[in-house]
Amino acid sequence: MPVLYTQHHQRKRQPVINIPKPRPQRERLMVYVDGFNLYHGLHSKYGRKYLWLDLVQLATQLRPQQQLIQVKYFTAPVLNDPQAQSRQDHYLNALRAKHPQQISIILGRYQTKKKTCFNCGHTYIHYEEKETDVNMATSLVVDAANKEFDTALLVTADSDMAPAVRATQSIHPQGFVAAAFPPDRRSYELSNLMPSSFPIYEKKLKKSQLEEKFTIGNVPYQRPQKWS
Repeated sequence: MPVLYTQHHQRKRQPVINIPKPRPQRERLMVYVDGFNLYHGLHSKYGRKYLWLDLVQLATQLRPQQQLIQVKYFTAPVLNDPQAQSRQDHYLNALRAKHPQQISIILGRYQTKKKTCFNCGHTYIHYEEKETDVNMATSLVVDAANKEFDTALLVTADSDMAPAVRATQSIHPQGFVAAAFPPDRRSYELSNLMPSSFPIYEKKLKKSQLEEKFTIGNVPYQRPQKWS
């Protein structure tokens, strides 16, 4: 009876090369803050408790999964109140010092108008803030046209931003636009216009305060006593 011989071929093991998977790129986030809307919402709901607010930290708290590119803060200088103006200047300087690459402060202006009381006929000067909403709307649309973001987060409940949001959605349809409403503020028009809108809760504000005291470049910064 014939004998069958089986030949076993020994295969050489090939070295295993682990190729790391590329990490998915995080979406780029731009945040646009309506300073007046935020200030009055904070003041109405909590007084001065949370005015020493770290806007960059707040943005990170609100959208933690995204890569923050910049926070743009739109406001105007305080008029006819030197102490309040001093507190505002100190706060803005603290933000610039803390986040020199991630905070951009765009200042508007005030316009004086004479108004008359219908009841008593008394005439008085009224200061009307100008340019803040226009600056914010323009910045949003320009950034959308230049594809500077994947997500734009508007910290406002001002429905005057609706036309800019519509323009942004038209020229940058791949972009995602959302609204974070300041305390005691809400806009149903913005809610209906955007795929996402939500209130800023106190828990996020607590976690987003600047340090009570800190020093950068030998310059000290401290929460104003009136804001305690």
